[in-house]
Amino acid sequence: MFSIVYNLWLMVEDVIVQYIDLDFTLWLTWLLMPLLITFLLPLVIALLLYLTALMLYIYKLHRVKLRNAYGTAWRDTAVHMVAAVWDAHGWIWHGYEIVGLENIPQDKPVLFIYYHGALPVDIYYFTSKVFLYNSRLVRLVVDRFLFKIPGWSIFADILKIIPGTIQSCSAILKEGNMLAIAPGGVYEALFGDSYYELMWQKRMGFAKVALDAKVSIVPFFTKNLRESFRAVSWGRRIWLKIYAKTKLPLVPIFGGFPVKLVTYIGKPIPYDGNLTPEELQIKVADSLRDLIRKHQKVPGNITRALMERIRNTEKHKD
Repeated sequence: MFSIVYNLWLMVEDVIVQYIDLDFTLWLTWLLMPLLITFLLPLVIALLLYLTALMLYIYKLHRVKLRNAYGTAWRDTAVHMVAAVWDAHGWIWHGYEIVGLENIPQDKPVLFIYYHGALPVDIYYFTSKVFLYNSRLVRLVVDRFLFKIPGWSIFADILKIIPGTIQSCSAILKEGNMLAIAPGGVYEALFGDSYYELMWQKRMGFAKVALDAKVSIVPFFTKNLRESFRAVSWGRRIWLKIYAKTKLPLVPIFGGFPVKLVTYIGKPIPYDGNLTPEELQIKVADSLRDLIRKHQKVPGNITRALMERIRNTEKHKD
């Protein structure tokens, strides 16, 4: 038996020596490694999402025992767990911070409006930190295609995520909740670039929601969001045509770079019944653009954003 294995190994060794140039293989691996890492890192976020979903299913399965142990609803315990996981990820990988938490009205319904990155990791970190520090869940409006992804239903159920209509969003706010909407949506995510231009396509549904619910709007923007993840820019016309026909986010995403992320919360824009939806949309867009101009150097630069992360780490060590 040993002789058979040994002879088989000799044959494999001969093939490797004769047909594979190890020096070339090592060089090719070194050359392509950055490219492989760049496109594989987004899968880490997907893996984390599914691990979170798995933990939520475990909480759901053992909800009776958890309720007896903690004396509270199992959903509350599960939300605390999810918030802790994502807050830790944001702090470790991006040194995530929020500036302007005092701008969030306390004990009042709030409509958050934000810029949509290629992969909106900032909204995961933002909602987690707000929940952990204020014990208030920010409900999210997301694209309908997400509800077709296997495993997503548990997120929608526990974290109160909805596809959102004007009526349903208004009802949520009238109940005293906080709600977050990115007017640019998937279009802005896929076809935005490092210049951070708003791509709202005249969407003003959020303005109608705010006026109907009579709530203030709080804009926020996350610095270096586009340097964390980016959508590929080549073949833009083809991707645009595909998106126009399917409305599916098929544009490849790359990145996952540990750049410094800081969310800046702007001043609340109070309810004004004299404004039309069009006027309110312009007012909110101008406020969000002001945040971008004030805090983001354009065009965004991945190397610069990485250096900001390193400098911030060194500052905390000192």
